[in-house]
Amino acid sequence: MCWPRARVTITDTSAPEGATRTAPEAGANGNGNGLGPVAPGQKRLILVDGSGYIFRAFHALPPMTRPDGVHVNAVYGFTQMLAQFLSKHAASHIAVVFDSARLTFRNEIYPEYKAHRPEPPPELVPQFQLIREATDALGVCCIEQPGYEADDMIAAYAKAFVAEGGSVSIVSSDKDLMQLIRPGVEMLDPIKQKPIREPEVLEKFGVTPDKVVEVQALAGDSTDNVPGVPGIGVKTAAQLITEYGDLDTLLSKAENIKQPKRREALIANAEKARISRRLVQLDADAPMPVPVEKMVAKAPQAPTLEKFLRENGFRSLLARLGFGDGAGTARPVRHAVQQAAAPVATPQEAPFGPYETVTTMAALDGWIAAAREAGVIGFDTETDGLNCLRCSLVGLSIAVAPGKACYVPLGHEGSGDLMGEAKPEQLDAAAALAALKPLLEDPAVLKVLHNAKYDVEVLCRAENGGIDVSPVDDTMLISYSMDAGRWGQGMDELSRQHLGHQPVTYDSVTGTGRARIPFSKVPLEKATAYAAEDADVTLRLWLLLRPRLREARALALYEQVERRMVPVLRDMELRGIRIDAAELARIGEDFSGKLAQYEKQLHGLAGRPFNVGSPKQLGEILFDEMKLPGGRRSKLTGAWSTDASVLEELAAQGVGIAQVAMQHRQIQKLKSTYVEALAQAADAQGRIHTDYAMAVTTTGRLSSNDPNLQNIPIRTEEGARIRGAFVAEPGHVLLSADYSQIELRILAHVADVPSLKQAFARGEDIHSRTAADIFRLDPAHVDKEARRRAKTINFGLIYGMSAFGLAARLGIPPGEARTIIDAYFAQYPGVRDAMERIKEDARTRGYVQTPFGRKIWIADIGAKDPARRAGAERAAINAPFQGGAAEIIKRAMVRIPHRLREAGLNARMLLQVHDELVFEVPEAEVEATAALVRDVMENAATLSVPLSVEVGHGRSWAEAH
Repeated sequence: MCWPRARVTITDTSAPEGATRTAPEAGANGNGNGLGPVAPGQKRLILVDGSGYIFRAFHALPPMTRPDGVHVNAVYGFTQMLAQFLSKHAASHIAVVFDSARLTFRNEIYPEYKAHRPEPPPELVPQFQLIREATDALGVCCIEQPGYEADDMIAAYAKAFVAEGGSVSIVSSDKDLMQLIRPGVEMLDPIKQKPIREPEVLEKFGVTPDKVVEVQALAGDSTDNVPGVPGIGVKTAAQLITEYGDLDTLLSKAENIKQPKRREALIANAEKARISRRLVQLDADAPMPVPVEKMVAKAPQAPTLEKFLRENGFRSLLARLGFGDGAGTARPVRHAVQQAAAPVATPQEAPFGPYETVTTMAALDGWIAAAREAGVIGFDTETDGLNCLRCSLVGLSIAVAPGKACYVPLGHEGSGDLMGEAKPEQLDAAAALAALKPLLEDPAVLKVLHNAKYDVEVLCRAENGGIDVSPVDDTMLISYSMDAGRWGQGMDELSRQHLGHQPVTYDSVTGTGRARIPFSKVPLEKATAYAAEDADVTLRLWLLLRPRLREARALALYEQVERRMVPVLRDMELRGIRIDAAELARIGEDFSGKLAQYEKQLHGLAGRPFNVGSPKQLGEILFDEMKLPGGRRSKLTGAWSTDASVLEELAAQGVGIAQVAMQHRQIQKLKSTYVEALAQAADAQGRIHTDYAMAVTTTGRLSSNDPNLQNIPIRTEEGARIRGAFVAEPGHVLLSADYSQIELRILAHVADVPSLKQAFARGEDIHSRTAADIFRLDPAHVDKEARRRAKTINFGLIYGMSAFGLAARLGIPPGEARTIIDAYFAQYPGVRDAMERIKEDARTRGYVQTPFGRKIWIADIGAKDPARRAGAERAAINAPFQGGAAEIIKRAMVRIPHRLREAGLNARMLLQVHDELVFEVPEAEVEATAALVRDVMENAATLSVPLSVEVGHGRSWAEAH
C-alpha cells in the first residue's frame, strides 16, 4: 500500500518510530514550486495551519455523513488534503497546529477582539475532534494550547526550530503569519502551492516582513476587530512606516505630519494603534506543549489509518491509499454527489416519472428509509395558497434519486364536479407528519428545496407541534448566488435552462381563469405527476448546480450569507410586527377627510364636478377644457394620459389643479395600499406578517410583499403617521438601526476617493463636504441650496443619472446640470473612472460585481436599441453599490440572532427595510441591544471607510426614527 504517486511509504505496525517520509522528486507539483528534498542531516519543520485546512474543506464539499449520522465533509476534505500534501512534500519534522478555544490572552487586552465573529456552523463543531483523530491517524503530531492562538504556536516553534539550526515552512496563506518570514522561515500557499517569501510580503504590505506588524497596527483588521487608526489603510500605513521607521517614532512625531486629517487621526487614535500592535504581534515566547522531538516525521501505522477511514466510511480514500476497494465498510458514506448503492442515472439521463402516490403508512415508511439511505433528498410541499402563513398543507413530495420520487397527499378533497367525487384515499395528515418529522429534522439527511423559506415556514406551522426542517439547501438561492439577473430563478425556468426539460405546469393541472380549481381538488394522478416531479427536478438541479458554486466563486456567498438567511427570514416572518388598529382607523378617517377636501378643491379648479378617480375625466378637464400644453394621448385608447410624469411636469409649471391632483392620488394610494390593507392583513394577535422574496431583485436586495412594508414614504407627514401605527408589545419598544449613507460609503471605497474617504472617517456631513468641493465654497458657508444640489448629485450618480435627469431634479437647464456634473468628476476623478470601469466590465463580461464578489448579470447591456442599452448601463453603474449594501446588511442579519442569544438578550428582529433593521426589545434591554446591534452592523464588512449605524427607539416605528 502506498500514498498517491508513491511519494511516501506507509509502514506496518513493526515500522520503527522514526520512519521518515520519502521526499518527492520535485516541488509540490513536480515543477519546483513546493518544498524540495531534505538533504541528509538537514532539519526542516513543516507547520500546517489546521484552521485554514478545516474551513477550506468544510466550504468546498457538500454535506456528507458517516453511518451514525455525524457530519464528516470537513473531516473527509481535511484528510484528503493532508494526505495529498504529505505525498508531495518532505520534512524531518511536521505538525498540524490548531486553535484551542475562542478566547485567548488578546481578549484580556481588548475584549472586543474577534468578538463579532460568528460561531462555526453546528454541523462543523462535531468534526473538530474527528479532524484531530485524522491527523493522528496520518502519523502527524497535533499541537494546540489553551489561551493562545494557533498562530502563536507557529511563531514559538518557528523561533525555537530556527535557533537549533533548522528551517521552517509554514503551510498557510494567512497574512498574519507573514510577519514571521525571515531567513530560515518561509510560507507555502496551500491553494496555489507557491512559496511566500519577502518579495510576496513586500507586494502585499508594501514593507518587509519585520515591519508587517507596524503596518497592521495602523491599518487594523475588521475581520478580527483590530481597531487600528480610522481612515488609514494598508497603503497609507506602509508609506508612513517607510518614512518614520516604526510605529513609536511615527506616533511621537504625529504633530509634524502635514495632512491635517491624517495628523488628527493619528493623535486621537494613538492608543488604539498601540493596542492593535499588541493584538497582531504573534507571541514567539508562547508555551510549546509538545517537545520538538515528538514532531519527527514518521509514516502512519497502516492498521490505525485503515481503522479510522473505515469507521468514517471513507471508501474512496481507502482505495486511493492502497487499502483495496474499501469493501467491508458497515455503511458507505453518504456523499452529497454520490448514491451509496448501485450507480444511478445522471440528472440529464433519468426519465421523469412515473412517480408513486403514497397512500399507506407502510409505503411512507419505505420512502423514509430510502431517504435516510440516500442522505440527500429533493423535497417540496403543496398548499392551497401562496401565502405560507395563511395556507394549508395539501401534500408533500420526496425524491431520493433522479427519476425516483413520490407524492404524499394529505389534504385532498373530492374533485368538486357534478358527480360529487368522494374524498380520495390518503394518509392521515397528523400521522404522516409525525412519521416524517424525524427525517425532516435529521441533521444527517440534507433536504434540498426550491425557495426553501416557503416550505420551512409551512411545516413550522404544522399542527403536530411544528417541524423544523434542517439542514436545507436551496436550489433557487444556489442559482441566485451565481446568476442573479442572468435569468429568472423559478424552478421551471432553471429546469429548461439546465436540464432541457419543461416540467408539468401548474395551469395544466388546475386549469386557468374561472375554470381554475384549487390544488386540493386536483385528482391524485395529476397531482402526483406535478408534485413529485417538482421534488425530482429540484434534486437534479442541485446535483448539477451545487458543484458549480466553487468554480463560479459563489460558494462563500451562498454558504455564509444566502443559505443562512433562510432561518433568519423564517423567524422574522413568523413573528410579524404589531399594528395599532385604533390608530390605523384614526389615520383612515383623517385621510378620508383630506381626500374630501382635495376633491372639493379639484372641482373648484375645474369649474365643475367630475370623478376625481377617473384618469379619463381628469385628462379631459386638463387638455380638452383647460387647453393646457403637454398633453399626450394613449395609443391604445386615445384618451389623454394623466400618469405621474404628466402631472409632475404640469405641477412644476405651477398648474394648481395638477398639484392638487397629485396630492389626492398620494393620499388615496396610502389609504388603500396601507391603511386599509394593513387592517385586513393583521392576524388574530394584531400582527402583520410580510413575505420577503429572496431572489427577485438582480442586486441581492430583499423584496417585501403581501404587504409591502418597504415603500412606506419616509419623509412625508403621511408616511410618518403610517409608521406610527406599527407599535411594540407592552413592556417593549421598537428599535431601529439604519446604515448611514451606506451606498455613498461603498462609492468612496470602490472609487478610492481620498477626500470622500477622509470625510467619512471624520464623520463629516458628506453632502456639505461635496458641495464645498465641487462649488469651491468655504465649508462654513455651504448653504441649504448648495447642500441640496450636492445631495442630489451624490445619490443621482449612483443611479447613473444623466445631465438631463439632474436638470429635471434640480429645476435647472441641462447645460447648467452638465457643468455641475463635470465639476463633480473633475473634483473626484476616481468616481468617473470607477463608473467607466463598471460599464466596461458589464459590456465585456455581461455582469458586474459587488465589492464582495457577487456577480450581477446586466440584461440588455449589448442591446442595439440605444435607449435600452443606456438603461442597462445605468443599472450596471448602480448594481455594485446597491448590491454591496444589500450584502452588508444580510451579513449583519445572519450574525445578529446568534450574538443576541450569546449575550442573553431577548430582542427579536422583525423587519428589514432596505438599509434598516427593526427590532422588538424589552425595555430593560434597550441600551445593551442597541450597542450589540450597532457593533455587529458596523463590523459586518471591511471597507476603506467606516460603516456608521444610526440607532433609535420608541413605542412606535415612527418614534424609533
